[in-house]
Amino acid sequence: MASNLDYLDPALLPLEEKVKAYLEAEKALHRATEALHNEPLRERERAQSGAQFEQRPPAGSFNQEEDELIQTAANLRANLAHLEQEIIALLPTRDEWVKVNLGYGPSRVGAWHVPALNGAPERYELRVVH
Repeated sequence: MASNLDYLDPALLPLEEKVKAYLEAEKALHRATEALHNEPLRERERAQSGAQFEQRPPAGSFNQEEDELIQTAANLRANLAHLEQEIIALLPTRDEWVKVNLGYGPSRVGAWHVPALNGAPERYELRVVH
């Protein structure tokens, strides 16, 4: 019975906090990617509504929203990769699940070996089951 409660070990708190931050960053990246994919639709809607009033943008202006969305997504990807490396460093084992408490019972996190394929170096891949 004690092994079922291992995920409540206080020593796992830093790992749990990093995994929670990783999951939040994953959600934020998903939202940013969706916004980037929806940007052409919003641009068309703006153009249609602008055509009704025959307004033209000032000379030299351009749509900065798309550039900002691209930059935000790139920053989130970099943050996600950094968090992934931090979590892998905090894991006590490799190629094995570690139970953590993400607030709603035991969840699992682990780093699994990915062999070198097609010129890509071998690495460890983070997996989270929540």
